[in-house]
Amino acid sequence: MTESQHVGPRELDDRSVPNAARVYDYYLGGLHNFTADREFAQQIFTTAPTVPAITRQNRSFLTRVVDYYLDEGITQFLDIGSGVPTVGNVHEVAQRRIPDAKIVYVDYEPVAANAARDLLADNPNATILHADLRDPDAILNHPETLELLDFTRPLGLLMVGVLLFVPDEDDPAGLVARYRDVCAPGSLLAISHITDEHAPPELKQEMARFVGLYDNANEHIYPRNHAELVSWFAGTELVEPGVTRLCDWRPVDAAEAEDPAAPLGYGGVGRVL
Repeated sequence: MTESQHVGPRELDDRSVPNAARVYDYYLGGLHNFTADREFAQQIFTTAPTVPAITRQNRSFLTRVVDYYLDEGITQFLDIGSGVPTVGNVHEVAQRRIPDAKIVYVDYEPVAANAARDLLADNPNATILHADLRDPDAILNHPETLELLDFTRPLGLLMVGVLLFVPDEDDPAGLVARYRDVCAPGSLLAISHITDEHAPPELKQEMARFVGLYDNANEHIYPRNHAELVSWFAGTELVEPGVTRLCDWRPVDAAEAEDPAAPLGYGGVGRVL
């Protein structure tokens, strides 16, 4: 995304160009991807073989966050930048414990929106909006959002692995604040992001190649540091253990900490004041 781009959902799904959402789906073993995506992913595996593993840690973080939200009594969720539905979707995790939990997914990629609509066709408590996170009013005032979510009650807001596609000129901090400000006190905000801040030299070089390859996809990516991610939680009280490596946020699998990709992701949760 760049400042000059039109704000709004993508309307065309060009299968000849690698698509960030579909490539992510391929990383996770999903089926909603095409030849261009798979060929691009194979380039990544060749030139930056360690980096794609961070997608699995990101998905694991998401699962743990949703379980934490449920433990805290949150039963309604707004998942911004949900991506192509694959294993471990928010509604699967939440509705396994709370069958009438409400979920609104948001993604601006046609492939994500279409696949999710098919998946959710028989689920009255979950929907997806084909919308751009840079247009908060369209998302927050959408009839389906207002039908499923009650903004007078605590909400589980998820911005997991999406802000890495938002350049500084699109003001990611301001976007986070806009969504946070509509949430009732006691709501929870989760953010995760890719980083190379504390990666060893060889892994930093892999990350640089990874970022460079995405210049040939339909999105660019923007690694950021710990301090910037912490700043996006303004207006909230960070939940222990704060903003950490993804594998260190309330871990359930100690092996994740030994993964060579572990230094490449930060995540945290804040409670809206």
